[in-house]
This record gives sequence, C-alpha cells and structure tokens, in this order.
Amino acid sequence: MLRTAARQLAASGRRSGAAVSGDARAIGISQAQGIGQRGFLDAIGKTPLIRLNKLSEETGCNVLGKAEFQNPGGSVKDRAALFVVEDAEQKGLLKPGGTVVEGTAGNTGIGLAHVCRAKGYRLVIYMPDTQSQGKIDLLRLLGAEVYPVPAVPLTDPQNYNHQAQRHAARLDNAVWTNQFDNTANARAHFETTGPEIWHQTAGTVDAFTCATGTGGSLAGTTRFLKEASQGRVKAYLADPPGSVLHSYIQSGGKLAERAGGSITEGIGQGRVTDNLAPEIELLDGSVHISDEKTIAMVYRCLDEEGLYLGASSCLNVVAAKEVAEMLGPGNTVVTLLCDGAYRYADRLFSRRWLEEKKLFGAVPEHLRRYIVLP
Repeated sequence: MLRTAARQLAASGRRSGAAVSGDARAIGISQAQGIGQRGFLDAIGKTPLIRLNKLSEETGCNVLGKAEFQNPGGSVKDRAALFVVEDAEQKGLLKPGGTVVEGTAGNTGIGLAHVCRAKGYRLVIYMPDTQSQGKIDLLRLLGAEVYPVPAVPLTDPQNYNHQAQRHAARLDNAVWTNQFDNTANARAHFETTGPEIWHQTAGTVDAFTCATGTGGSLAGTTRFLKEASQGRVKAYLADPPGSVLHSYIQSGGKLAERAGGSITEGIGQGRVTDNLAPEIELLDGSVHISDEKTIAMVYRCLDEEGLYLGASSCLNVVAAKEVAEMLGPGNTVVTLLCDGAYRYADRLFSRRWLEEKKLFGAVPEHLRRYIVLP
C-alpha cells in the first residue's frame, strides 16, 4: 500500500512539473530504511538502483546500477560475508566466541571483518603478499588477524586459500568460510539482491549482467530473476582479460588455460566455482571487456554521472551498455556497482600507474583533468 502511494505521489509530481512532495519522500525513506534492530547486520543490502542517465540516453534503454558501494562495509561482498557466517552458525559449525578464517585479497575480508566484529567473532585472514600495505592495515584496523603469504597458484598447497583451510582445521570452534565454493554466497544474492532488483524495477527488468570472482553475485541473482520472470530476464556474464569464463561460455564448455591479467580486482577466474556451476546453463551469453574500456568508463562515470567507482564496477557498467546495445532500445538492463574508487584512487587516478599499465591513452582526452596524482 505504501509503495503504491509513493508511486502515485511521485507520478503526480512528475506530471505537474513540481518536485516530488515531502510526503512521497517520507514514504520512500520509511520503506527503504526503517530501524535496523540487529545494528550493522540489518544495514546490509536494500541498496538503491541508480539510473545511469548518459548511457541510458545513448542506448535508448534504462541502464541501471545497483549501488552496492552503499553497503555499510563499502561493497557488494557484505552480503556474502553475512550469509557465509550465518550459514556456519545455522549448521552448528560456529558458536559464540569462535573464529572465522578466510582466504581473501579484497572486499570479502573487509565485509567479514565488520560482520565478525558485530557478532563477536575473531577473524583470521590469509592473503597473497602482493596486496598493498594499506589493505593489510585496514583489515587489522577492523580487528582481523592478517597473514600475508607468498602468491602461488591454487594448485600449490601453500596457496593462501589452502593455508586458511588448514588454519581453521587446527582450531576448536572455528570455520573456514570458503567463499569461492560455499554456496551460501550465491544464496545471499538469491535471497536479497535478486528480489531487490525485481521489486525495485516492478518486474520490468529485461537483462542482468555482472562480472564474477566467486560466482555468487551472478549465480544467485540470475537464478532469482529467471525464476521470478519465468525465464524472460536474460543474464550475461561480464569478463575481464585473464579470465577463462568468457571463452568457456562461448565455446560451449571448453576450459582454456588462464593467461594474462587485468587491472580489475576480485573478478575473473581460471575455473568454474561451486557457486557458479549450478547456474551457468542459465546464462544467455557473455561479454569480454578490455581494460581500456573499463578505465575509460571509470572517468566517464565520474564526469557524467558523479559516481566515483572502482574498476570492477566500471567493467560492469561497460557490460551493461553493451548488453543494452545488443538488445536494442526500450529494454531495462541492470548491473552491480560493486564498490567505490576510494580503495584504488592511488592507481586509477595516477598518471604514473596509468602509463605503466599502458592505459593513459584510454582515458578520453577531455577527462584527463581528473588524473590528479603523479
């Protein structure tokens, strides 16, 4: 009833040319926010959809980005962090005073750090020693015990994920949350992200696209939207250089050797994870997005939309634009704005870094004024 009233008031304001009334705004705020009785945990999710106006005008579609950077831990990974911890609790693997252990180089660790503080658990993180000192410092500031270890392939027993698993096995009342193959990750998006998108668009979404690292966001959201629309909504994987998933989908299931890399962090894969595997047949296709297109979109989103986004978010935006162009005018295409640029500014807006990566030329000339770091 309140949602219907809000729509009617908003529509009335648009027809009259007036601003949306205070009553409509109050109804919208009460629907979106309310009071989080569980504190930090209830602030996870319920993020807004943002219309990307310039890209929508260019494509003749509604290109929408789900503002996952507004999660309290700053990224989409807050959702998975909450679900993998609560899954361990529900299974009796984690009891009060216990320890959570994970192998992660990025936002999952930050999400887990927040969730563990809110729930009173100790957190241990293993990560490749190639990560920045700033990231290590942030995790420690959030209360995590951090072990940087040599960066070696998953096939090596000393890989950071294997070390995390062994660490948890040595402790009582401890769990390795195993974000890549723990399907509670995908369930987080089936139960929250997908339903939010469906209701926010009033069921008018036509396509969803995003990149995948663990596979949870793409798999869970796709599953929900396919079921809710009885198969009408199309789903596309977005893939960076260095990942094998685009070629896997395009070849009908042939897994190539991983080669090369990308500037994006936390996305791209050399295998099909347990999160993604059950849903991969639901995908309608995939798009490969170059680093050049991604970096140009970082600057476009800042200049044209006022959105200060990280590289993986902007890869998703490029993918949404290409899917919109592929489907044609009149469609509604949704993607995830995974996180902001705050943790990556010393690279994305550094002339030296851009030149080292041979990406300075990818920044549109009229937007190079934003390259403010040496």
